[in-house]
Amino acid sequence: MSQDAPLLQLRELRVDVADRHVLKSVTLDVPAGALLVLMGANGSGKSTLGMALAGHPRYRVAGGSARFAGQDLLALTPEARARAGLFVSFQAPPEIPGVKNNLFVRTALNAVREARGEAPLDAFDFLADARATAKRLGMPEAMLGRPVNDGFSGGERKRNELLQLALLRPRLAVLDEVDSGMDVDGARALVELVRERRAQGAAFIVVTHYQQLIEQLQPDAVLRLAEGCIAESGGLALAADIARRGFAREAAAQEA
Repeated sequence: MSQDAPLLQLRELRVDVADRHVLKSVTLDVPAGALLVLMGANGSGKSTLGMALAGHPRYRVAGGSARFAGQDLLALTPEARARAGLFVSFQAPPEIPGVKNNLFVRTALNAVREARGEAPLDAFDFLADARATAKRLGMPEAMLGRPVNDGFSGGERKRNELLQLALLRPRLAVLDEVDSGMDVDGARALVELVRERRAQGAAFIVVTHYQQLIEQLQPDAVLRLAEGCIAESGGLALAADIARRGFAREAAAQEA
């Protein structure tokens, strides 16, 4: 990848879910270290974009291209995409009964480390880092030894996503309403983690409609997704206008 090439480059990306055309044409550049906020009405395709980038089999790319870190992202398996440094959080993180949280994250981390040419972490070294990270995120240490998300509240599941983000250190993270269900301390931990990772060159696409969080994140751009396309791009003023008038502003603008 050349010095000036964006980390993620989408060109007229089209994605179908079952027989529905959800994303009709998305063109987007995400440079290293950038933070974009993605907004849009329910069903506009925000989650579809993240799942398609991750390679979820239900989300079929019908056309266009996606390049990540100089590679054809669409030619990679989901596992290879993750190893290359792509992280996509779940809007509703699922439970994985019988799989301990610490084993799950360490297995993922060592797969990523192997792809980077780094030595794997043994259980002792990993746990020391995981415990320190969990404490910083306000996450009880006991949750590391429990099955993944089993019995976790909504906010705890989202903090667990932050734990994975902090430990895996991806190059690009797509965070799908990761603030949903979080308390004030969790939101603060999210902002601090994003700032820390951006300073190290990581890029973010954050799906949220929480105005205060958007202001704290200080995004490079705010994008509005509508009818399967990026319909509008702006800054904090765009987010504030959507927060004030909602997505009904779209219909008003079309009628004017």
